[in-house]
Amino acid sequence: MDLPLILNTFMLLALATISTPIIFPLLSNHLKNTPATITNTVKASFLISLVPMTIYIHSGMESLTTLWEWKFIMHFKIPISLKMDFYSLTFFPIALFVSWSILQFASWYMASDPYITKFFVYLLFFLIAMLTLIIANNLFVLFIGWEGVGIMSFLLISWWHGRAEANTAALQAVLYNRVGDVGLILCMAWLASTLNTWEIQQLHYPSQAPTLPLLGLILAAAGKSAQFGLHPWLPAAMEGPTPVSALLHSSTMVVAGIFLLIRTHPLFHNNQTALTLCLCLGAVSTLFAATCALTQNDIKKIIAFSTSSQLGLMMVTIGLNLPQLAFLHISTHAFFKAMLFLCSGSIIHNLNGEQDIRKMGGLQKMLPATTSCLTIGNLALMGTPFLAGFYSKDQIIESLSTSYLNTWALLLTLLATSFTAIYTMRMTVLVQSGFVRIPPLTPMNENNPAVTSSITRLALGSITAGFLITSYIPPTNIPPTTMPLSIKMTALAVTILGMALALEISKMAQTLILTKQTTFSNFSLSLGYFNPLTHRSISTGLLGGGYKIASNLMDLSWYKMLGPEGLASLQVAAAKASTALHHGSTKAYLGSFALSILIILASLH
Repeated sequence: MDLPLILNTFMLLALATISTPIIFPLLSNHLKNTPATITNTVKASFLISLVPMTIYIHSGMESLTTLWEWKFIMHFKIPISLKMDFYSLTFFPIALFVSWSILQFASWYMASDPYITKFFVYLLFFLIAMLTLIIANNLFVLFIGWEGVGIMSFLLISWWHGRAEANTAALQAVLYNRVGDVGLILCMAWLASTLNTWEIQQLHYPSQAPTLPLLGLILAAAGKSAQFGLHPWLPAAMEGPTPVSALLHSSTMVVAGIFLLIRTHPLFHNNQTALTLCLCLGAVSTLFAATCALTQNDIKKIIAFSTSSQLGLMMVTIGLNLPQLAFLHISTHAFFKAMLFLCSGSIIHNLNGEQDIRKMGGLQKMLPATTSCLTIGNLALMGTPFLAGFYSKDQIIESLSTSYLNTWALLLTLLATSFTAIYTMRMTVLVQSGFVRIPPLTPMNENNPAVTSSITRLALGSITAGFLITSYIPPTNIPPTTMPLSIKMTALAVTILGMALALEISKMAQTLILTKQTTFSNFSLSLGYFNPLTHRSISTGLLGGGYKIASNLMDLSWYKMLGPEGLASLQVAAAKASTALHHGSTKAYLGSFALSILIILASLH
């Protein structure tokens, strides 16, 4: 049996299957897409992709396929090559499984939308762009997928383009990602000039790679994966429909930056400066996002900031020189993050668009399936033992505590872990328990199969994914966890402390007395003053400086000096010069006369 042939055939078949809803309508006007056909196509593609993953688990076989070669200049080839390895063969079924559940949920959530089929096609394009990025073995093909997820995120975030907030959020996402794209393009230019290749398996520098091009890759990842400094677009992207948020945050756009660093990790392997930068950037990002999530009241914003916090944790893992562990967290995170968004979408839809958790409460009895799955997702996000998040989060914190690094990064990550327990517990308590704070005539119905089956399917993944992935595909290069029990239990102890603190705070918040404002709460509520500083102060300063330069330079210098005032001053100078000559001196007159005659004679000769 030719296993490489079977592996390649089924992977290409999965890609071809998922592309059929886009290709067939172009070939014939009689073939029309419906949400059901697109959902079934993704489901079929998921089932097909299980075959190559099973082959990999059974035999450990990887494959490299070159389909075509583009030689647009001499001595530089760009093969369109696909890489079937541990990362792509594992992530393909995960992304398709999560997308299948999201599309099934979207058929209920977007049922009243007049352009629902177009919306599904956009989601499909989004997924295909991400799968292209995952399977690419060439930076050129990866860049096509990279830009594909960027433009599709713009179209999907601004889906309800009648709202100014949605358009602003979509533009914000594009502009922040442009900053990252500059870093990726510059790094690709350096690779083309230095290593003379864009093939990923050839990205091995003889010794330590220079830091400057690696900074370009880190900038690209920081833009796409919303690290600190380029993070504001991610919570703003909540203006899009909930299925978009679920797909964007779980298995597509935001993990693309981390995946780029995983793919190009051979360049980072020996460069301690780049790794330390990744570690510090990730630690700051995870703590900052968790701090902002503490005081948010919009249910989708809380989950969005939790995504940003988990992406910071993945960046920390890249900084620890453990790309396989970062990939494990991407894989487990996809299940419970998609489920959290779908549960929030179900709650929002049943409450007629209400997103404020302070106006919810007591939903455990009215929406039992949704709230039960929400609890599972929140527990997995905290890192509760034996749920999906535990297998990756606990391993990351253990690796942090057994590495030679500054304690600062470990402390920030532990603090962020505690904050994660606080905001997830706060959301659980306010949404599900306590007094009912919703309008009395709100219609409640979660019995639609599209809702229950999609959410429970992801709940099953959130419970079992971590165990299954670590059992069959264990990550390599993990340091041995021979450590005292006290250190090994640190992550769990910090989480339990956060949960206890959250329950205590929720008891205090049930009174009608307004809580006293503090510097910390104001910092968290205003998102660290980041948006006013960057979007207002810097913009105002640049505009003011531009206005002064324009008014001073253009008006005063050019218009006045070279315009009317310049001509007037020139005439005054000429008049003074002519009057200076006419002062009644015969010597001056004869001298000027003689000079004129000499000039005329010289010109005649």
